[in-house]
Amino acid sequence: MKGTGQVKPALVENLQELHLRAMLACFEDTARRAEKETLSYEQYLLELSGRECEQRRGNRMRRLLQDSGLPLEKSRENFDLKRLPARVSRQLKVLLEGSFLDRKENLLAFGNPGSGKSHLLCAIAQELIATQGRKIKYTTCALLVQDLLVAKRELQLRQEIKRLAKYEGLIIDQMGYGQQSREEMEALFTLLAERYERGSVLLTSNLPFSRWEEIFRDAMTTAAAIDRLVHHCIILELNNPSYRMEQAKKNREETEGNDSE
Repeated sequence: MKGTGQVKPALVENLQELHLRAMLACFEDTARRAEKETLSYEQYLLELSGRECEQRRGNRMRRLLQDSGLPLEKSRENFDLKRLPARVSRQLKVLLEGSFLDRKENLLAFGNPGSGKSHLLCAIAQELIATQGRKIKYTTCALLVQDLLVAKRELQLRQEIKRLAKYEGLIIDQMGYGQQSREEMEALFTLLAERYERGSVLLTSNLPFSRWEEIFRDAMTTAAAIDRLVHHCIILELNNPSYRMEQAKKNREETEGNDSE
């Protein structure tokens, strides 16, 4: 057994070797408090291990958020929940439990431009990452199809789809914004088909299903894509007015009011 003077350096060395950084940082202060409060050995160890677990959870959450690519400004705290339709508000409470990811269900948000579709899905994703450590990836439809097309041309499409499969949820934002080529839409359909019943797709679009042939350029492909998305899905309908338009009107009125003073 090591002498009293040898214990601390040996303990420091062990904690460093085991990469227990939180325990290394607080074991002395915690030991003094344990002695003062006459904590048992088990209570002391519980305190130390709890600190380590807490720090590791925080580090993992930060890594997941960074890897997600989510726009962090689109958080739940920055979203005006009072603007949501009553039905969507009720759905939100259930969605924040995250069980739809376990069931591989898709989450489809439709509504007018500026209605808060993207912000809502990003807020849900951030909450699930922060509270449950979920693996979620965010991308716009335009960037996604570009990446898929590059992978296809380099004969790496299967590997790219496999890379995206590690995420429990894949957010495809702004589906139907802008025009994509048939080749790009074929690559997107391949991704949707591969994720079917294997992982959740979280999608926003201002186009109803009746206009999705404008996206996929082919009636049969359109029907097949919709069929895979809606088989296991939750649909959020945000028909409220544009938040950006409302904010611009409010800012204009405030400016005009200041000018008249």
